[in-house]
Amino acid sequence: MKKIIFASKNEGKIRELRSILKDMNVSIVSLTDIDFTGDIVESGLSFEENAKIKAMEIYNMYRIPVIADDSGLVVDKLNGEPGIFSARYSGENATDEINNLLLIKKLNALPEPHKAKFVCAAVYFDGTEIQTAIGEVNGKIINKPRGTKGFGYDPLFIPDGFTQTMGELDDDIKNKISHRYNAFNKLKKIISN
Repeated sequence: MKKIIFASKNEGKIRELRSILKDMNVSIVSLTDIDFTGDIVESGLSFEENAKIKAMEIYNMYRIPVIADDSGLVVDKLNGEPGIFSARYSGENATDEINNLLLIKKLNALPEPHKAKFVCAAVYFDGTEIQTAIGEVNGKIINKPRGTKGFGYDPLFIPDGFTQTMGELDDDIKNKISHRYNAFNKLKKIISN
């Protein structure tokens, strides 16, 4: 069985990736599984650049194939904010709740609808070449959080074609439409070739 490090400590993302790759002959280990305690500086200017930085840094340390991703929310009327700063939108000690409040505050001054998309750049690096896949899900931002499932901006984001937020959708539905699912699923096809 081929071992692949997933450059993440996020349990939700790890579960999602393992589920998507479950029919492949691979073993996914997280940064927690390998006791990685370092800090990876995401100094890229795009989701793809940040994912590549993570993948190459972890590969260079362990010499095992790596999957890495970077993802976030892109809001049209905020010129793409929070973008690559999604997780730390409200500053160094950002929390999901504070990030959501800041986003709502900025959007309240602007007319609805607040079109947005979640974007995920996923990469696979085995020491030879970096393979990249981009996944997106379009929708809109609402001004009051709904739902306790998911994390980040999920309670504020209604995907196109739905009336529920990502924070209200069951995992089995969310995982079939999410930006990460779209990116990881494309990456799965690349890895299996």
